[in-house]
Amino acid sequence: MAAENTREIVLDMLLAVERKETFSHHIVRDVLTKYDYLSGQEKAFIKRMFEGTLERRMEIDYYINQVSSLPVSKMKPLIRNLLRMGSYQILYMDSVPDAAAVSEAVKLAGKRRFFNLKGFVNGVLRKLSAGKEQLKLPSKENEPEEYLSVAFSMPLWLTRHFLSLYSYDKTKRIAEGLLEARPVTIRFRQSLMDEQIEALIAGFREKGITVCRHPFVEEAYYLENCENPAMLPGYGEGCFTMQDASSMLAVMAAGIKPGDSVLDVCAAPGGKTLLAAEYAGNKGRVWARDISERKVSLIEENVKRMGLSNVEIKVWDAARPDPVMQDRADVVIADVPCSGLGVIGRKNDIKYRQTPEAIKEIAALQKEIVRQACACVKPGGVLLYSTCTINPVENEDMADWICRKFGYTLDSLTAFLPDMPEIKTAEKGYLQLLPGIHDTDGFFFARLVKSKNG
Repeated sequence: MAAENTREIVLDMLLAVERKETFSHHIVRDVLTKYDYLSGQEKAFIKRMFEGTLERRMEIDYYINQVSSLPVSKMKPLIRNLLRMGSYQILYMDSVPDAAAVSEAVKLAGKRRFFNLKGFVNGVLRKLSAGKEQLKLPSKENEPEEYLSVAFSMPLWLTRHFLSLYSYDKTKRIAEGLLEARPVTIRFRQSLMDEQIEALIAGFREKGITVCRHPFVEEAYYLENCENPAMLPGYGEGCFTMQDASSMLAVMAAGIKPGDSVLDVCAAPGGKTLLAAEYAGNKGRVWARDISERKVSLIEENVKRMGLSNVEIKVWDAARPDPVMQDRADVVIADVPCSGLGVIGRKNDIKYRQTPEAIKEIAALQKEIVRQACACVKPGGVLLYSTCTINPVENEDMADWICRKFGYTLDSLTAFLPDMPEIKTAEKGYLQLLPGIHDTDGFFFARLVKSKNG
């Protein structure tokens, strides 16, 4: 089998993102599956260079424009992305000699038939390498918004959005948190004994994986140096599943008891469904819904793997009325489609795709889903509303709208959640988790109780 050019693989991944063929996390998943025969080191190199180049793209472009005679925006897409990944290696990958980053980029330009631009690629990257200590960012003092935007590769509108909600220092912490490497987060099946969990963790460590517990969500474990959790011992047997700590907290906040009936209206890939089913137990029932066969198949795969027999799965558009479920569920989980501003650290291209105009359109869909979800909650039951974003219009404002429109009441979360840092709203019935502060994705959830009079 011919040796694969890992840099060329990354180049094609970056071009696919620029063409908006699919989302970056799907590209990573598909490429690592396709090239599963590569060594762990090669796969880690591909993943780091692709994700790093993408998440630092605005900063890298700013630097390239300081050393290039042609602005990045005017370059051919292949050359633009070749320079971006070369620059990322020079600026952020100490393990790669600058000379190697330059020469490999020049070779790739020739291989992809840009012979006449090999000299341009060579000149720009050599100049960047020679002058990297002199590269400048916008002034913190004179251009604070522009500084945050470039230094943390956040579009200026998004930087201003966060600054409208939080102080400069808190916005900087959030921006730093969105750039931090997000390890794989798992939770073990609740029925496992401590000894079984310890044995699985020992097996992970034998494979060179660092395992540590989340600082305040004891069910959550971080796995570092883990490229493919599905290949770990215990995965196929349903001993654990991937789920961020923020998602676990949202299900905890729902207060699901053994014997409860739960409806998860936007359930794929099924993390919340799985945990809800474990809480509800064999005497309870979970109905999991999503809009397409593809999404439902993801839920089915995870439910089967985890060996859960109390889950019923169905293709259903959550924005449509479901007369069969009217007033039927003790708990309805509505983790609605959203702008995704809280998971930029895992899905790096969201910040380049999302726009203020698109966010306004999302709110209309959220309201229609919530309208139908509210109708499925029993009198006195709970609606758990959640998003993976940091935007009051989709979060606090939506919880307030649910209370006003459908007669729900926000209910304190303190009885359901562990002690957490910098949280002031749990007693009010909602939480906004923030990357860089809560060691989770950016996530919002609210616990809303339906009137007993319906």
